[in-house]
Amino acid sequence: MASYIISAIILAAFLFIFYRLIRIVPQEEAYVVEQFGKYQRTLGPGFHLVIPFVQRVAYKHILKEEVIDVLPQICVTNDNVQVTVDGILYLKVVDPEKASYGIEDYSFATSQLAQTTMRSEIGKIDLDRSFSERDTINDAIVKAVDEASDPWGIKVTRYEIKDISPPATVLQAMEQQMRAEREKRAEVLKSEGEREARINVSKGEREESINLSRGERQRRINEAEGRAAAIELTASATADGIKEIARTIKQPKGKSAVSLRVAEQFIQQFGEILENAETSVLPMEAAQIRALLSAVLPRTEGGGAPGSGASGSRTAKSRSVGSRSASPGSSAPRSSAPEGGAS
Repeated sequence: MASYIISAIILAAFLFIFYRLIRIVPQEEAYVVEQFGKYQRTLGPGFHLVIPFVQRVAYKHILKEEVIDVLPQICVTNDNVQVTVDGILYLKVVDPEKASYGIEDYSFATSQLAQTTMRSEIGKIDLDRSFSERDTINDAIVKAVDEASDPWGIKVTRYEIKDISPPATVLQAMEQQMRAEREKRAEVLKSEGEREARINVSKGEREESINLSRGERQRRINEAEGRAAAIELTASATADGIKEIARTIKQPKGKSAVSLRVAEQFIQQFGEILENAETSVLPMEAAQIRALLSAVLPRTEGGGAPGSGASGSRTAKSRSVGSRSASPGSSAPRSSAPEGGAS
């Protein structure tokens, strides 16, 4: 019975020693081994043997990127406005030895360092800029925390601000300001629209006036060109007629025909003048011509008796005046007779 108990104790001791002897390190982890309380080596992923009671695994580190939630902090901006800011810090262990012996708790230390750096960076800018310059603040915090945590074997990859919460009064003032800015932009856009509309209307009226003036100018040019063309055609036709007349005059008896035609036109026009006039003052030669017309025209045109009607009386008066002027024994003054006769 006693032998069974001793065998069981020896087996249990062997299993315990075997368990303490063998160490299997998972992927993306690192074990720090100490020998008699002093750093001996760092175990990477895989199978390892650790001497029990002589060596021990003092620290276990995860080499994956870790996420640390930075608690909200009350910060004061450059324009003396209190805001509550919180963020998230991303880091990873790059040197397990430094992470084990460089600092007691690197997660807490980096979180506190990120908070202080965040307060410092928020205090450098105004409230309005704090919302638009998050990337600048994040880069500054990452740079500061990474430089400070380098002796700890920690690499800070990035920092992100989750929220910036101003007080309620500040939010109300910001809303009023934004409302005023929007109303201002709306008024500006409205005025610009009206201005553009007026400019477009004036441009349209200007173009209309220009087009009308151009059309009127072109119409006048066309009319002038038409009149010029008509005058040119008339002149050309007249020149052709004159040439034809000149050519005809050069033929035999052409000058006699021209003289006869001129006399006919003169007699016709002169007769029309005498018919329309009630009283005429004529030279003696014209009075004799009129008497001749009165004697000849009725027989040739109408066939009536000479001296009938008003024309007959006028003819008779013309004859009488002409005869008195021609008589050598007349008592009328010589100065008035040759000048003409009255009818």
